[in-house]
Amino acid sequence: MGDYDFRSLESKWQKRWTDAKLYRTSDAPKRKYYVLEMFAYPSGDIHMGHFRNYSIGDVVARFKMMQGFDVLHPFGWDAFGQPAEGAALKRGNIHPHEWTIGNIETGNATLQRMAISYDWDREIRTCEPDYYKWTQWVFLQLHKAGLAYRAPSWVNWCTKDEWALTNEQSEGGVCWRCGTPITMKELQGSWFFRTSQFADRLLKDIDRIDGWPDTVRTIQRNWIGRSEGAEITFGLDASKDAIKVFTTRPDTIYGVTFMAVSPESPLARSLPTDPARRREVEEYIRKALVRDEAQRDREKDGVFTGRHAINPFNGEKAQLWVADYVLGGYGTGVVMGVPAHDQRDFEFAKRYAIPIRVVINPGLDPAAMTEAFVDDGIMCNSGPFDGTPNQEGIAKTTAHAKAKGFGGPKVNFKLRDWLVSRQRYWGCPIPIIHCAECGAVPVPEKDLPVVLPLDITQYVPKGRSPLADSPAFMKTKCPKCGGPAERDPDTMDTFMCSSWYQTRYVDPKNAKNPWEKEEARKWMPVDLYIGGVEHARGHCLYFRFITKVLYDQGWLPTDEPALRLFNHGMVCDEKGDVMSKRKGNVVSPQEIMDKYGVDVARLAMFFFAPSEDEIKWSERGLIGAQRFVERIWEAVGKAGASGAPDASKLSAPCREMRRKIHVALQKATGSFDGNLHFNTVIAGLMEAMNAHDAAAKKPPSNDDERRAFGEFAGILAKVIAPMAPFLGEEFHERLGGTGSVFRSAWPAVDPAALKTDTIEVVIQINGKTRATVELPSGSSEDAVRAAALAHESVRKALDGKQPKKVIVVRGKLVNVVV
Repeated sequence: MGDYDFRSLESKWQKRWTDAKLYRTSDAPKRKYYVLEMFAYPSGDIHMGHFRNYSIGDVVARFKMMQGFDVLHPFGWDAFGQPAEGAALKRGNIHPHEWTIGNIETGNATLQRMAISYDWDREIRTCEPDYYKWTQWVFLQLHKAGLAYRAPSWVNWCTKDEWALTNEQSEGGVCWRCGTPITMKELQGSWFFRTSQFADRLLKDIDRIDGWPDTVRTIQRNWIGRSEGAEITFGLDASKDAIKVFTTRPDTIYGVTFMAVSPESPLARSLPTDPARRREVEEYIRKALVRDEAQRDREKDGVFTGRHAINPFNGEKAQLWVADYVLGGYGTGVVMGVPAHDQRDFEFAKRYAIPIRVVINPGLDPAAMTEAFVDDGIMCNSGPFDGTPNQEGIAKTTAHAKAKGFGGPKVNFKLRDWLVSRQRYWGCPIPIIHCAECGAVPVPEKDLPVVLPLDITQYVPKGRSPLADSPAFMKTKCPKCGGPAERDPDTMDTFMCSSWYQTRYVDPKNAKNPWEKEEARKWMPVDLYIGGVEHARGHCLYFRFITKVLYDQGWLPTDEPALRLFNHGMVCDEKGDVMSKRKGNVVSPQEIMDKYGVDVARLAMFFFAPSEDEIKWSERGLIGAQRFVERIWEAVGKAGASGAPDASKLSAPCREMRRKIHVALQKATGSFDGNLHFNTVIAGLMEAMNAHDAAAKKPPSNDDERRAFGEFAGILAKVIAPMAPFLGEEFHERLGGTGSVFRSAWPAVDPAALKTDTIEVVIQINGKTRATVELPSGSSEDAVRAAALAHESVRKALDGKQPKKVIVVRGKLVNVVV
């Protein structure tokens, strides 16, 4: 075959694939398989982290082609949002559109060179009007269904990027993109989607998506955060007003000595009646809301409002405080302070000398307590409930509140509504027009898209959308009354673009509809979705939410977007830091491919570790992959006749070679369709090559042995093809195959070939491996024991004595206890 020249192979097969339209998606799939990787932010070129993610999906897509499936394997660019805009701003006065499109073109070239089997005719770019027209259409569908609303609110605010963030984007009190501590800011007229209305459904359906990792499903369960408890109405002193509190511990209701209101709650400002108190509370709120969430939870301070709440169970007054350890996004934004039985309440009460009353476990002395008692016990100081085990008391106090009309059972969710307004330029415009007479009016669907103007020059964030300063964009007419009106200046959260993209791929050129329903029925849901676990809360939750909305409206055949989710491991640099364009520690695949070729780069990446594990990238792995490629190149070049050999006519080394390649084939079939552990597939091929080289030391003595070498090469070509496609194609052609290897049938494992004449038994002494011994297959337990005891290492350890015990695991190991 001559020397291995990856450049000529890549050029040859790239042209053949293009001419044959190998990756073009079938219009009429008979056996569909939809594999999708999370698309990329085009804030720079593809790096080795992307290389790994997209190559994993490519192996599966190519394998499925060989199994006879009609494969949909598309790609696109998540081109709106802060990552691309931030990169443009960082590099000076370059327009985000110019920067984004330039990076997309660069990334496209890299991905195509990587031999990723994308159907490029279906490429989408979320920043183009032919895509974001339908993002706006999705917004309007939610608006028509009553799932989109506009409201003033306190939002998580990044002071660096000057934009609002969802809870998912600000977990831990820092911005998900730049790490800046989050403060709270009050915005008027933000748009929300009612994700909370779907909370119970999103939670219950987690059990249905059993093809998703348990880690992701647990993360989503915790983030949705279903809590069963009671909602209790407390009166307010000197007024007919009341406040509601959600609690999971109504059994502690008699221990309430204060109430704490979140600084974000509108109630906080309205509570003080004394002007001096009001000023004090307003000043406290101002200071509290510039502190990040971690500070608020750690330091726990507050201000007394001068008011009291009336406990409906006993008529006692409880001090009303505004306290920043209470977050506005949970329950009613008010908590009942039970310092004896909640640690946060205990710390707050100690700081401000608020009384502590024990109502669980009568043996406790409040004055001697150093921390809250949070275990189960017997209720005390609780009126008619004294002596009741507190777990029973939860139901009894809740029933009492319901019977008396001041409360009852309540289910609460941590999940909040999705804040979709962003105060940025580079995003999908919100398709709403504001009219002084008609209010917020949806843009008629026939007038979509609302085009994002590209002539904006002042797009640096100022705490409001730069579009607000563009009269050409803002000024318009009301669709209802025809009077003067203004467009909504905000753009949508970038997660909106990726919440429905998987369905646009099924019909990406459709200008009349987001997709034809028949096309969705052909391809949805996604069979395999690949991406990082960091998207478990944000993207993956919205991905599921929007799918359910569109299913309810008859646009989709399923209410879950993907049958299986696979979380790939991150790629780190040699120091162990995750590769990131933000950190500037990325390794470009272009340099690697220039030096070693695509196939070597792919095999090296796959061999580092199982696909879900984190890896440290090192060029040292490329040397080993290159040597392996040269070995298989030489082996295929020497292959003889093809066809299944008669195993009875093979020498022992040839039988072992045949066994090893069928073992490798079995591993590949299971891995490519299962755990995606491509490293074990490559390891299996390496073992097979060792057996091949051992068999090749002696020339074939008959036609069956020649066929055994040919069969070996044929299986090797098929198994290597999904991982190293250029090699697979070349081997397939050199061995007499016609057409593309990816349109040829996947080989079947011969069960008879897997059988072996001998087995390797591990010998352990006191549980530590000391040797191995090869025995005939089917050896009895007595024969295995005898062989182990006769081994030199065991005889030395025994030194003429009898073993205490001999444990035989037939066919695997013998442990001699000395």
